[in-house]
Amino acid sequence: MDYCCSMFKKLEHVIVKHPRDAFISQEYLNRNWKTFNYISEPDYKEAIREYEEFLSILKRHVGKVSFLPPSDQTGLDSLYAHDPVKFTKHGAIILKSGKKVRQTEAEVYKQFLKENDIPIVGELSGDAVADGGDLVWLDERTLAVGRGFRTNDEAINQLKEITKPFIDDFIVVQLPYHQGEEECLHLMSFISMVDHNLAVVYSPLMPVFFRQLLEKRNVQMIEVPEDEYHNLGCNVLALAPRICVIPNGNDYTKRELEKAGATVYEYKGTEISYKGTGGPTCLTAPVVRK
Repeated sequence: MDYCCSMFKKLEHVIVKHPRDAFISQEYLNRNWKTFNYISEPDYKEAIREYEEFLSILKRHVGKVSFLPPSDQTGLDSLYAHDPVKFTKHGAIILKSGKKVRQTEAEVYKQFLKENDIPIVGELSGDAVADGGDLVWLDERTLAVGRGFRTNDEAINQLKEITKPFIDDFIVVQLPYHQGEEECLHLMSFISMVDHNLAVVYSPLMPVFFRQLLEKRNVQMIEVPEDEYHNLGCNVLALAPRICVIPNGNDYTKRELEKAGATVYEYKGTEISYKGTGGPTCLTAPVVRK
């Protein structure tokens, strides 16, 4: 089976984690939200409602949705199933988060993949740290990797070796300091591929060379305004080429996507996305796209 080496092809199989199994309870959220640097304490019951709305969109478009199990080794951020792994054509790479409180997620994820007979092609070791949100497939043979606070040079060196047999271009994108080490800035914070030639971007954070690379590849870029960037408007999950999901409240970005021929689904994400700074791409780990 070919696994996922695309950000926009038809999503056939996805891994997620339900907030029932990540947020646990209101009491658990009350004790832990500051530790995980959330904007404010999520409302547990409302998070469940929001997630069911999001899940209903996924299930209408994705043939197989797999759920990570609850675990006392993981915390609130395990809701964001994208970050502990990155899938390639041949299977998963097990990562180790640059956010220390998330590093225990990798072992739980690894066991889950083994139990579900999903192959693992590599695993970061030693001092290497990387988040899945820093790894973006521009096409099946081109991988862009953000170098920032969550992904370091040692991880980049190891990822180059792991992916060498099945990619042609490995592009390192230097990320800006922006709001500092405690805040989450991934490569995917300012680019979402919605088709091979369509991306949603926030150019103020984008290195010039990377933007020029996209232009050279004839990628149409939808520019997200600043207020919608802060509302996760640049975090767009492609369910298939030009069929996508976005947090609600990003009206300009939605209109521009529709002008580009995209079908856009919205979900309320105050509790499950905005407060933890994790949009629909963060909530999902695509396993198979075709």
